[in-house]
Amino acid sequence: MTEPAADLRERVQRLVPQIAACADEIERERRLPEPLVAALHEAGMFRLLLPRSLGGAELDPATFVEVTEAIGKVDASTAWIICQTSGCSMVAAYLAPAVAREIFGGEPCGVLAWGPPTSSRAVAVDGGYLLIGTFNFASGGRHATWLGGLAPIVEPDGTPRRRHGAPERRTLLFPAASAAMHDVWHVIGLRGTGSDAFTVTDLFVPHEHTVVRDDPAERRYQAPLYCFPQGSLYASGFAGVALGLARTMLDDLMALARDKTPRGYRSALRESPVTQSQVAQAEARLGAARAYLLASLREIWQAVGRAGALGLDQRIAIRLAASHALREAREVVDVAYHAAGGTAVFARHAFERRFRDVHTISQQLQGRDDHFETVGKFLLGLEPDTTFL
Repeated sequence: MTEPAADLRERVQRLVPQIAACADEIERERRLPEPLVAALHEAGMFRLLLPRSLGGAELDPATFVEVTEAIGKVDASTAWIICQTSGCSMVAAYLAPAVAREIFGGEPCGVLAWGPPTSSRAVAVDGGYLLIGTFNFASGGRHATWLGGLAPIVEPDGTPRRRHGAPERRTLLFPAASAAMHDVWHVIGLRGTGSDAFTVTDLFVPHEHTVVRDDPAERRYQAPLYCFPQGSLYASGFAGVALGLARTMLDDLMALARDKTPRGYRSALRESPVTQSQVAQAEARLGAARAYLLASLREIWQAVGRAGALGLDQRIAIRLAASHALREAREVVDVAYHAAGGTAVFARHAFERRFRDVHTISQQLQGRDDHFETVGKFLLGLEPDTTFL
């Protein structure tokens, strides 16, 4: 899919009614219904960050955020799955072309999901590794054709293998049917992501199906997008999900305020000076956070296109803009939820679902407030922890 961004946005908007119609089922079944998955495939939503050589869109980060935001306005779980699996698909740039085609080629394209390990190891054997481990938070794993597991590499005698002086850790990719899925995703929000756990035991994975993520030395497909670490796209894309969710929440509050006369009031909620002030401030906060994120990504995208590399200062800038957007979106949702009063607590209204969803987003790795500490260290001339940049 290499169509202009305008065509992509049009296809996203055509999906909106179907996603909206499925929202209750997604929440109830804790996964996306298959007809919707098929529609997402047809619209190219699982190809957003794939290389063009594989028929992907190879989107710039700002446009990617606009897509996750647009879908997040309708259903956060669907948007989360698109963001997560798209980030995983960036690994295609690090695989041999034939292997990348095996995993991501075809119609519909392959879908890769993964999550952090509880415990894992990969024992080096002839031609590859024997992988054992349990992995969690595999968003979209119920719709994936391939899964990935991060593991330290050990020699047959148990000695850790080292690479550039540090223990070697690789991500091993294998067909989803090779793993045992565990139904553990019983949560308050983002229920439809199906972010379950999976286990493999002594699974042989060929070396060609493994990568060291974000290592330029292993990158085979050269393009500006793949100068960005996957973490930068996760942070930005999930911020887009939260911004979209907050946008709809605030719009719903304004619609409610026109018609609702709260108990004890003599006029509609919109006549309340407190509500007027809250809405105005929330609008400013949401718009400013969105503009800051998109402007940062567009500026950095142009710079990377010229230089062919992404610097630490640019990774820091993305982390700050994304973390700020996530936090501001959460705050706007809280304001709207509280201002909606008793209406917000009923399941027949979407206020409570979006409240649960945004607070689940903020509990995830990308929503941690300690990302601001990382940025602050860098700005003050100290050495930051780059683990989640």
